[in-house]
Amino acid sequence: MTTATAALRAAIHDALTADAALTGMLGGPKIYDEPPANAAFPYVTLGETRVADFSAGDEPLQEHRLTLHAFSRQGGHREAHLIAGALLEALDDAPLAPDGHRLVSLRFSIADIRREADGRTYHALVRFRAVTEPV
Repeated sequence: MTTATAALRAAIHDALTADAALTGMLGGPKIYDEPPANAAFPYVTLGETRVADFSAGDEPLQEHRLTLHAFSRQGGHREAHLIAGALLEALDDAPLAPDGHRLVSLRFSIADIRREADGRTYHALVRFRAVTEPV
């Protein structure tokens, strides 16, 4: 993981834990890098990140493809959809300030909501694309 990625993930975590609408839906600031073994539903995790060189000329840019995961067990898909929407509202084009880097853009890419194999858990995957440059 690059320092830009670590800084971006920290800025995203901070923004999500500070978002009153999202934490209200989750019943608290339940946004995890690694969820506790007995995490109470619903909750959000910071998932996979794919980083690529996005440099243009002399500008050392990085493209980050980030996936956030929301997990719900409140009978049906509704809560997972609402949490996915709250993630989109909190982060799409958000003015984050990753330490040591400038966020050029942060845009929503795609969301998938599905029922897991256990038949009780709904899982929303919300993907974003970000571009950063060092300051």
